[in-house]
Amino acid sequence: MKAIITGATKGIGKAIAIKLAENGYDLAVCSRSTTELERFAEELKYTGVKVFTYQADCSLKDEVYAFCNAVKKEMSEVDVLVNNAGMFLQGSILDEADDQLEKQLNLNLNSAYYLSKFFGKMMRTRQSGHIFNICSVASKQNAENAGSYSVTKAALLSLNSVFRDELSKYNVKVTAVLPGSTLTSSWEGTEIPADRFVQPEDIANTIYTILNLSSGVNVDEITIKPIQF
Repeated sequence: MKAIITGATKGIGKAIAIKLAENGYDLAVCSRSTTELERFAEELKYTGVKVFTYQADCSLKDEVYAFCNAVKKEMSEVDVLVNNAGMFLQGSILDEADDQLEKQLNLNLNSAYYLSKFFGKMMRTRQSGHIFNICSVASKQNAENAGSYSVTKAALLSLNSVFRDELSKYNVKVTAVLPGSTLTSSWEGTEIPADRFVQPEDIANTIYTILNLSSGVNVDEITIKPIQF
């Protein structure tokens, strides 16, 4: 089995990559940092799987497609795509700079659009595969003081639905994952106890469980929230 994960060297993406590698998936991962990619590939050696790394800024269309083409040379077939790369920028939508929305659109939405089209066509031809889009609870409920982020995550959930409708005809599954507050580097320095957060491993375990459901079922979307926050 072969999986592609964007933004795989930190947080949710890293937890997903580890979970899949430990269960025999060969990986293709990207990040903006070559150093982080090299370190992560070294960390995964114990799993014995193949790990293809590629330095790419997923907010840039040309670099996304360069990653796609490089992966295709390494993997003639793809079983799983996880669109995880994203950013969260705070600010009032009335007062923020225009590029705050543009930056988040490029990474949170456009990268998933390009990657899902590219690998979705491969899955369509093969008539199997699974795409996961890491959305957010902000896809349905506006995040306080982060209006532009909420807009991009709502759009990603809509994009997920469109891909699901188009690809279901070809036996390809598409699932939206909507995490609540998750303990990643974006919460660094918080005084909130760790057990009040969703853990990245919770999301990884959920995705792996979904991948092991029967072939005729698709989980359209799943929301994972802390019990108390």
